[in-house]
Amino acid sequence: MPLEEYAAKRRFEATPEPPPKARKSKTAANYFCVQRHDATRLHYDFRLEIEGVLKSWAVPKGPTLDPAVKHLAAQVEDHPLEYGDFEGNIPAGNYGAGSVMLWDRGTFDLLGDAGGAEQIARGDLKFRLRGEKLKGDFALVQMKGRGKGKDWLLIKKRDEFATPGWDVEGYAYSVLSGRTQEEIAQNLPARKSKRKTAGAADRVWDSGPPAKRAAKAAAGAKAPAKKKARTLTSRP
Repeated sequence: MPLEEYAAKRRFEATPEPPPKARKSKTAANYFCVQRHDATRLHYDFRLEIEGVLKSWAVPKGPTLDPAVKHLAAQVEDHPLEYGDFEGNIPAGNYGAGSVMLWDRGTFDLLGDAGGAEQIARGDLKFRLRGEKLKGDFALVQMKGRGKGKDWLLIKKRDEFATPGWDVEGYAYSVLSGRTQEEIAQNLPARKSKRKTAGAADRVWDSGPPAKRAAKAAAGAKAPAKKKARTLTSRP
């Protein structure tokens, strides 16, 4: 079972994170999300739906639209597809304790003829994102001989969405609820009306396919460089 490591690290009676389910992606399923996670260290979790799970990388400095910047991305355990809508608080004493923000979501296309699993196996994964904040062509390139094969680089390609000097912290608000990290940590209500999800007392779980919702949201989203940044009230 590809989600054994995910399940082994968590006590689902004590955390609002969704337990794994045995199901496969639908044909052409291509959801992606980025979660801003204020755990022991603040970082971003980058996730792509490939072969029925969310393939995941922890990106300490977050993704960027600046093609001149290459950020370390450490591959972590696969997550269930249901995790793609998660926002809320993981209680103290649990793995990954801290607040989790759904920072971005959307759909993606693989680039090239090879499938996602094959590209990961060879250490060179290329894709095009259609998110609410992240758009355009990206690559995840494995750093051979480092981190037991878990160290990768997340790279933005030069295209019409490339934005020199783009600052991820200028967009530190949830695409789900509009909340800042501090507001999520305090379990404050959503700033705007969004589909409800798990992880906070004012939310319920919705088991519908996240890719369909993300595609609709991404279709009406503006380019990230033109989006008005919110003021970050949580710690950097």
